[in-house]
Amino acid sequence: MADDIWEIVEGWNFFAKDTICKQIVRSADSIGANIAEGVGRGSFQENRRFVKIARGSLNETQHWLRRAYTRNLLTTEQISAIKTIINELAPKLNSYLNSIGNVPDD
Repeated sequence: MADDIWEIVEGWNFFAKDTICKQIVRSADSIGANIAEGVGRGSFQENRRFVKIARGSLNETQHWLRRAYTRNLLTTEQISAIKTIINELAPKLNSYLNSIGNVPDD
């Protein structure tokens, strides 16, 4: 999804790139980066913490997608394609979180 978003935003004008583009790319990239970091931490508790951060980044990405669509930076087709990915990713992320143990938070 992050790469799909990157390809879409490359064609935006400077103002859109300098504002929404930076935010949406960072939040989308953060999803996978936090999952990877959590796995690398080596403990269930740390992994769960970073998966929760990834889930937050997914929600942030959805926010920026809505803003971009409202501001006519994304087409209905682009939103539809990304929404399909999000609708698959969100439950998988929750399932992954539930699968890595039930260690209580600090």
